[in-house]
Amino acid sequence: MITEHDKQTLAAKGIAEKDVKQQLGRFESGFPFLELKGAARPGDGIQVLDTEAIEQAKARWYAYLANGGEVTKFVPASGAASRMFKSLFAFVDGDTDTPAPGSDVDKLVKDIEKLAFYAELDAVVKKLYGKDVKQMLAEGDTRKVIAAIILPEGMNYGSLPKGLLTFHAYSDGSTRTPLEEQMVEGVQTAKCADGKVNLHFTVSGNHRQMFLDKIASVAPSLEKEHGVKINVSLSEQKPSTDTIAVNADNTPFRENDELVFRPGGHGALIQNLNDIDSEVVFIKNIDNVVPDNFRSATVVYKKVIAGVLIQVHDRIALYMDMLEKGNYTSADLDRMVQFMQNTLCISDERVSKMDQTELALYLKHKFDRPLRVCGMVRNEGEPGGGPYIARNSDGSYSPQILESSQIDMSNSDYVGMMKRATHFNPVDLVCYIRDCKGNKYDLTKYVDPDTGFISSKSLHGRELKALELPGLWNGAMSDWNTVFVEVPIDTFNPVKTVNDLLRNSHQG
Repeated sequence: MITEHDKQTLAAKGIAEKDVKQQLGRFESGFPFLELKGAARPGDGIQVLDTEAIEQAKARWYAYLANGGEVTKFVPASGAASRMFKSLFAFVDGDTDTPAPGSDVDKLVKDIEKLAFYAELDAVVKKLYGKDVKQMLAEGDTRKVIAAIILPEGMNYGSLPKGLLTFHAYSDGSTRTPLEEQMVEGVQTAKCADGKVNLHFTVSGNHRQMFLDKIASVAPSLEKEHGVKINVSLSEQKPSTDTIAVNADNTPFRENDELVFRPGGHGALIQNLNDIDSEVVFIKNIDNVVPDNFRSATVVYKKVIAGVLIQVHDRIALYMDMLEKGNYTSADLDRMVQFMQNTLCISDERVSKMDQTELALYLKHKFDRPLRVCGMVRNEGEPGGGPYIARNSDGSYSPQILESSQIDMSNSDYVGMMKRATHFNPVDLVCYIRDCKGNKYDLTKYVDPDTGFISSKSLHGRELKALELPGLWNGAMSDWNTVFVEVPIDTFNPVKTVNDLLRNSHQG
């Protein structure tokens, strides 16, 4: 099944033959569903902070930064914006010049002047057709206007990375891309004591230079305006994290006798995150940004969840020191168990049966792991994975972020849990990725390989099956210590479709 030529291909990509065989086995066996204890809810897996706790968390974050704490903002930004313009592509490829009443395209056209890139579009349309957008629309040339947004002969937004699209317009005539808004947010929430702001974006190779050019054009003015030094680094998803594609019968999919590989999904970025040299790392999606006048809640709660992270780490560091030195009493172990159960929300019925030596070893093992605090917003119908309490391979239960594909929908109890869920995951994380001695964790050792999934795709009209690696904030962080904290819905403003840019929260 794997030829000598295939082995050369694997070697060039840095993929071990055993990994391909494991992937092929996954197509045969599938992935198991997770065993759930319940959806995380306020008071049962999700912390809801009062005013005093919020102020204490912010103060702890300020103190961490003032004492030379390291922080980096990590933003997955490699995706093209094609899905954002799905409805526009469908309209342009259709057979009518008039969008259906009430359709996404119809709504977009009616408010097209609200788009931050309207001036750019107007200029492109004038260049192509010698008329402005208003005139084109008045004359019924709607399809040409929409095509000018997405196609290469126009603005080419359908092929550009989402991070480099014009999202927001300001009253002074300036505009910003998500890349720029992420940089500004980083300045406001993650400035180190030495004035440095460290940002890392994962990009695709064919877009790298575009990102570099944009960063070079905007960073100097931001540095001057805010009195900071902005350090931006870029990385690409590693070829070694690509996964093999298969046919319907689970045999390797080939094109021109060559094996076909596909990107392993955002879970592959655990490798990129593992390369970050920083104690604390914020993680946030590239499209979840707002203009300056809507960012106050985001800035506050970035500091809040970061402060909670440091507070929890403080306690873990204290307990790890006691455990390693053997300097503890049975009462101390009881307090550690309470912390594990009430703050880290880890439960394990075996704990009550352990003697003191066993319990100390168990607690040390549970505490000595990467730590993350995840903001969770009230469920108001937006898309996103959810916070659950799930069973681990060692028999314990702990907080996990799950997608619906990981939940057995034939289990009525689990369906009931999903329906009663109060919160969902907006991808708003802050992580502590060094141990209590300052050594970096190898994050690849904390991935649950049983949490990937298989999807149906096509290539040049041929159907194939693809394998997605455990998601970055799902199974890739399965064996981390996890704390869920409620954050306001105002902190979640993703742009999944171009019409989302018409929402009030994206109007500068």
